[in-house]
Order: sequence, then C-alpha cells, then structure tokens
Amino acid sequence: MAHAPIALFVYNRPEHLLRTLSSLRANALARDSTLYVFSDAAVGPQDSEAVETVRRIVNTTDGFNEICVREQPKNLGLAKSIITGVTELAAAYGRVIVLEDDLVMAPGFLTYMNEALDRYDKDQQVMQVSGYMFPIERPKRVGQSFFCRIPTSWGWGTWARAWERFNSDSTQMVDFLRSHPDRREAFNLNGAYPYFEHLTQQAEGKLDVWGVRWYASMFSASGLCLYPGQSLVQNIGMDGTGMHCGRSSHFEVDLSDLQTWKFPDRIEESLQAFEAICEFLVGLRGQKPTGAIVDLVSRLRHVAGTMKRAITAAG
Repeated sequence: MAHAPIALFVYNRPEHLLRTLSSLRANALARDSTLYVFSDAAVGPQDSEAVETVRRIVNTTDGFNEICVREQPKNLGLAKSIITGVTELAAAYGRVIVLEDDLVMAPGFLTYMNEALDRYDKDQQVMQVSGYMFPIERPKRVGQSFFCRIPTSWGWGTWARAWERFNSDSTQMVDFLRSHPDRREAFNLNGAYPYFEHLTQQAEGKLDVWGVRWYASMFSASGLCLYPGQSLVQNIGMDGTGMHCGRSSHFEVDLSDLQTWKFPDRIEESLQAFEAICEFLVGLRGQKPTGAIVDLVSRLRHVAGTMKRAITAAG
C-alpha cells in the first residue's frame, strides 16, 4: 500500500521547524512520502515576519517525493487548521500522518506509522496511531507496542473511517457526561486528568482546542490508540514559545532507535499501560494516585482475568 501522506501544520517558529524537517528527512520513507504543509496566516503584524520566514523555509525544502504547501490568507488558528487539513487528506487518501512544527521524530517514525496504519486498517476499534509515548516509570511494563484509550496529539495518524467519527461540536458530549457521572469519571480517567473540564471550556468557547474533542469522539466510540513502548517523537516546543503551552520538561523523552516493531495481535487495552499513563498524569498535577484510579485498575484486572479464565474453560 502507498505511504500515508504527511500533514505538517506550521505557524511562526522557523528554528523549531528546521529541526522538525531535518528529523523527518532522516526517515528512510521520507523520499517516498508526500508532504503537505499547512501554513496558517499571522494573527497580527507582530507575527508576520516569522510567518513569512517559515513560508520561505517550506517552499525551499526538499527530501520528499512531493511537497505541497497550502498558505492560508487569513488566520484559522491551530484547531481549525488541523481539523480542516486532516479532514481533507483523510478523505483524499483514506489515512494521514499528522505533525506540528515543534516535533522531532526518530529515524524509524515513518516506518512505524505506515506499518501500523497498514496493520490495523480494517480494525474499527483502532482509531489512532500515536508516535509519542509518555516518559513513564518502569517502561518495561508496557511492552514494544500496546493499545490504550487515551489519544495523543504529538505525531499521530488516523484513517478516514475513524476520522469520520470526529464530532467538532462538543456540547452534546458535555451534556451526556454531565448526566452520567460514572461515564464522566471514566472520561477523566477516574481523576487522573481533568479532560471533562477542558471539554466543557471548549464547548463554552473559552478554549480553542481540537484534541479533547477527538478524545471525546474516540471515547464515545470505545476507540483505542496504538502506542510505541518507547517514544518516536519528542516535543521541542515546550520552551515558552508556543501558543498553547508554557515551559515544561515533564514530557521530555529518549527517542527509540527501533526500526522494526511487534504489534499486538489482540485488539484490547493494556491494563499495565493504562495504569502507568494514569500514574504519570497524576504525577504531573503533583498528586499521588487516587483510590479511584487504584480501584479502576483493580476492576479492569479482575474483568480481564475473568474473561481469560472463561476463554480458557471454553477452549
């Protein structure tokens, strides 16, 4: 199958962009891939020079099979830019790899993404492939690759069949979660992260983001995201220069040097990985794992054990 197109969303950080492009070109599949660059227009005069510098860079770059640059005449903002670009390419190609201009990729990133997109093309429950993996403690707990319900937005891919389920209007989901406290608690990973609060702020127009809407869409469809056990993406933009994030080193990772991967045969969430990611997210907020998280993991393990015993007995 042909390699998935790469959608790269850029704005006003030329130095970050140069590192992004350099790391992407170092991937073996880069020269066989089509790169679509979506360049948003400046919000105001203060960003105009940097935006023009970014556009000069992308219009003179090389190292790919084809490069298509889309320059917006008016500012859309990151959320609308990504939703529009992903919708276009997913419809045209059936799949898409999505990047932003502050990411550095490992040399095996494109190979991993394309192999995973091929492998799970027909599996409806698998809705995303993530290139980023959180810097969890005891990484051996998660294996070489695994499934988890939580998507990420730093170097990812999806299919048209999954993206068709994306609901940009979060109002209905907010109303549903408000009226179903148990589902709201599950949406928040039982207290590990305030996803519902972010979704509510987005629905009220106080937060212009797309990622929590994509998570809500996956959550309502019981979708899963494939992760690598060790990250293939590093976010270099958390240095205070970004539009949506401040300065932080909490998400820094050591990039994987793997070139081949073993993917899960069974489409099911890894309970060990879910627990490890929850612990990491709780740690970000300066908390200890809550009893709710411990109880949730315990219940999930009990259910998984019961199912395994039932399958063994039936066999």
